[in-house]
Amino acid sequence: MAEIRKHFSALQIIHHVLELHVQNGDLCIDATAGRGRDTLFLSNLAGDAGHVTAFDIQQEAVDSTRELLLQNHKSNFDVILDSHANMQNYFQPETISCITFNFGWLPNGNHNIFTKLESSIQAIQQGLQLLKPDGIMTLILYYGRETGFQERDALLEFLPTLDSDFYTVVEMPFVNRQNCPPIPIVIFKDR
Repeated sequence: MAEIRKHFSALQIIHHVLELHVQNGDLCIDATAGRGRDTLFLSNLAGDAGHVTAFDIQQEAVDSTRELLLQNHKSNFDVILDSHANMQNYFQPETISCITFNFGWLPNGNHNIFTKLESSIQAIQQGLQLLKPDGIMTLILYYGRETGFQERDALLEFLPTLDSDFYTVVEMPFVNRQNCPPIPIVIFKDR
């Protein structure tokens, strides 16, 4: 008998989409490393033939991510203390299969440090150039309390401007959940 789930989270939805897309040998970017859970997830999907590079601006996040992957005996990764807005400095265009973002703040971290719309939009634009044709980018917009609303609004205004001849953007808001539910978004690079 299948397990009955009470609620689906934004992360479960995004992970399911990634499972359908990321393959052994893929090169992936976790643009917002956080505590390393997405980095580990991508590391498992990309396998020993693949590689994951994670970015974060907080040393605490870099250390947490590195520790989590080493505890899980992973070697197909690196973690870079740098803004996701600088990822173009590390990769050639059209070489990456998958890029993930979780916008907001570090889980169980300082809520006064959070992603900013200027660098977030810049990072998305760079990431789209780095993606291979048929590549995928996932975003989860976390917002609430006194942070993130400006970034959420700017991203939701920016994403519809992406050229539909090259990108398919799918937004999956929770329409019946209260208290600022996260918004999962998937961008497919069509060509």
